[in-house]
Amino acid sequence: MRKLLVLALVGFAAQLVDGSLGMAYGVTSSTLLLLVGIAPATASASVHLAEIGTTLASGASHWRFGNVDWRTVGRIALPGAVGAFLGATLLSGLSTEVAAPWMAGILLVLGIYLLIRFSRPMRTVRQAGPLRRRFLGPLGLVAGFVDATGGGGWGPVATPALLASGRLAPRKVVGSVDTSEFVVAVAASVGFFIGLGSAGFMLPVVAALLVGGVIAAPIAAWLVRVVPAQLLGAAVGGVIVLTNARTLMRAAEVGSNLRAAVYGLVVLGWVVAVAYALRALRRTRADAAVSEQERPLTAVDG
Repeated sequence: MRKLLVLALVGFAAQLVDGSLGMAYGVTSSTLLLLVGIAPATASASVHLAEIGTTLASGASHWRFGNVDWRTVGRIALPGAVGAFLGATLLSGLSTEVAAPWMAGILLVLGIYLLIRFSRPMRTVRQAGPLRRRFLGPLGLVAGFVDATGGGGWGPVATPALLASGRLAPRKVVGSVDTSEFVVAVAASVGFFIGLGSAGFMLPVVAALLVGGVIAAPIAAWLVRVVPAQLLGAAVGGVIVLTNARTLMRAAEVGSNLRAAVYGLVVLGWVVAVAYALRALRRTRADAAVSEQERPLTAVDG
């Protein structure tokens, strides 16, 4: 019972992050599952099975609010499913000794990405024209593969690439990525079932993640109004980097002195990233305030 409560808290924390940032449910939950001792393949399999329910609900909500570009979903979901199936098959065939550093390395890179992304101002420039299949196909394939082998990564890989293209409004990007993730989660779960069998899924873990996520969903909707996504993203990125750096150093049998130095560097980088996130947040708010003040003057001058 105590372990199930811990896992429910994992699902709760992961959904808080995902509901506030629009990404990182898999990255956060897989990192925390590895921390409590779940095997890498089992952790990723259980997370993806739980994601079938969470992504279905998320996709339906985005559809109701008109946040889904179905052409984008159709072009990215199928390659994403192929990549996720291949990634799940690969991870299922690796031993725990090999899989743990591999998965921790992917999560570490994604954590560093979150630190960098949310420590600077986020700007998007709209461009004309639809997203092309030759762009969405490879993007979906890579994002799906990373998502399955790393226990998460669909959102962190796909969302920024679509935002940077400038072809879709941000709300359409988030809605389309979340909706297509349902197909990716199903494909990954099928791959893990073939590779691991039913024993590869810890149903109590899946249930605990779902319960925690359901409880956190309305709180995350409130949290996004209180805590800026930029600050939360930098904070969560530091947790992910620190935790997976610990896993990699244990696998490499790094000495205690070097380990302490690495921890110090990670914490220092984490503090710097949060400081930059705060500065970028203040700058963004100041620019928004100036624009709001200038808007009536422009109307009068016209």
